[in-house]
Amino acid sequence: MSKKGILLVNLGTPDSPSVPDVKKYLDQFLMDERVIDIPKLNRTLLVKGAIVPFRSPKTAKLYTEIWDEQTGSPLLYYSVLQARMLQDKLGDGYQVELAMRYQNPSIESGLAKLKAALVESIQVIPLFPQYASASTGSVMQLVMELVSKWPTVPPISFVNSFHDNELMIRVFADNARKHQVESFDHVLFSFHGLPERQLLKCDHTGSYCLKTADCCQTLNDTNKFCYSAQGHDTARLIAKELGLAKENYTVCFQSRLGKEPWVQPYTTDVLKRLAAEGKKRLLVFSPAFVADCLETLYEITVEYHEEFRTLGGEHVQLVESLNDNPLFIDALAGMVK
Repeated sequence: MSKKGILLVNLGTPDSPSVPDVKKYLDQFLMDERVIDIPKLNRTLLVKGAIVPFRSPKTAKLYTEIWDEQTGSPLLYYSVLQARMLQDKLGDGYQVELAMRYQNPSIESGLAKLKAALVESIQVIPLFPQYASASTGSVMQLVMELVSKWPTVPPISFVNSFHDNELMIRVFADNARKHQVESFDHVLFSFHGLPERQLLKCDHTGSYCLKTADCCQTLNDTNKFCYSAQGHDTARLIAKELGLAKENYTVCFQSRLGKEPWVQPYTTDVLKRLAAEGKKRLLVFSPAFVADCLETLYEITVEYHEEFRTLGGEHVQLVESLNDNPLFIDALAGMVK
């Protein structure tokens, strides 16, 4: 009896926290034309001549901080668990494979396994709740490029985004309740940042994106594929689930690279503002990630916590990601069926 193929794809992780492995990861990641969307020659000079050589040793040290002796990379560890749990949930009629957009296990190897299993169809689920050209779009492009070379191409479908998935929203809200939301002065929804130019490219009208201060506050036909607008929607739904008033939470963006304008407000600027207002305890979601990783376990838990304390605050508490929560596996199964 033929099976249906499922390919879960997350962003990726170095094979180890060593400098050579981090270099390989950063090189593949940052040379992606959708991640740094500038002419190839400029991108090559920037990535291979400046970013990778100087950033790799520092980034390797950060990975060392979160790398577990038994389980290794948290992102890979939880991604493997998610794939196994989804396989158990779906049963023998499906074959679930895990891939990473960058490094291992590769998308090419995941597709090859599904091809060898003679699956009747392939559904690709990029594990990014909010659509962005640099994440979901990049996965889609590579899958289509690889499969287009096959002599026979099975039916293929993609999950474009799941920013408003009810079960995902519930998991994030439940995780927050463990920390007693009411004991915090303010709540942050800190999403991974993107250059503003990438948002502008997603506005096919050329007349809406970033033209007003509230262009991302509500979803409509013009911005329905906008990463920022989908992020604001995710935050709104989690806040609603928790009964948070709008004045008690802020949507912001972290992990800025370079000096050009990125999506605002920047998380660091929000930390400064809240500290100046006398806020002492912050609860921080990172709803762009379905598994805890460098950006959550170090950037928020360590860097932002230390920065906030130097500004006069007391504590920054991360709301853990979806990880191996059974309700998130139910959400994935719902996307399949």
